[in-house]
Amino acid sequence: MFTQQAKLKIERQAKEAVSLAIQGRWEEAVAVNAAILQIVPEDVEANNRLARALMETGNHAGAREAYERTLKLDPYNNIAKKNLKRLAELEAIQPKEDRHKVIADVFVEETSKARICNLINLAPRETVATMAPGEPVNLEVEGQKLFAKNAHGEYLGEVEPQYGLRLVKLIEGGNRYSGAVSSLVNNELKILIREIYQDPSQAGRLSFTPKKKERFRSYVKESLVRQRLEEEEEGEDEQEDLGEMEGYSDVDF
Repeated sequence: MFTQQAKLKIERQAKEAVSLAIQGRWEEAVAVNAAILQIVPEDVEANNRLARALMETGNHAGAREAYERTLKLDPYNNIAKKNLKRLAELEAIQPKEDRHKVIADVFVEETSKARICNLINLAPRETVATMAPGEPVNLEVEGQKLFAKNAHGEYLGEVEPQYGLRLVKLIEGGNRYSGAVSSLVNNELKILIREIYQDPSQAGRLSFTPKKKERFRSYVKESLVRQRLEEEEEGEDEQEDLGEMEGYSDVDF
């Protein structure tokens, strides 16, 4: 049994681990969660947080081991199951050393062809939480709305009308677009949308109307798992989450 003081210390460490994850300070999150597990090895939530942090630092082998430990403690843990599946898919289709290269390579385009867009009317938290920066999303038109879905066809959210309405018309005219998760911040999900084909009938029509003094810039951070494109007009880096919320679902943000 733990003393009240010990329990309070563990609670403080758990909150610190969540805070570090929200700030994208994954290496520090690894250390804090590992410290908790030295005291409480059977803490499923801490083990999931550790696995997520290891995953974000690129240590897929360590993340896999941690998620497998979770399943030994809790065989029905959906967070561990989903992430083990994601790890297997990532290792099957992408080089281990550069998981999110898509952000740096695919979306370095002039702003008339690529844009960071917000998703509104988001899917339930447990669905959104399975996504990570760099993961591809499918774009589907339904009526006058443009929806984003994950690789399994699950609804993620609606592209904000500011861009969605225009893109729907262009897609109906023959244009094609690709998308990928840009960032997850608290309850916001942003995706990168890029024109990959312009139908001849749409010649001269821009996918995204450039704003005054708008330019583009690609940001490739030292941490490969946190790479993303940002629009210069935003003036500052967008904070990547996250409170991924996987492994952090037991905590209110």
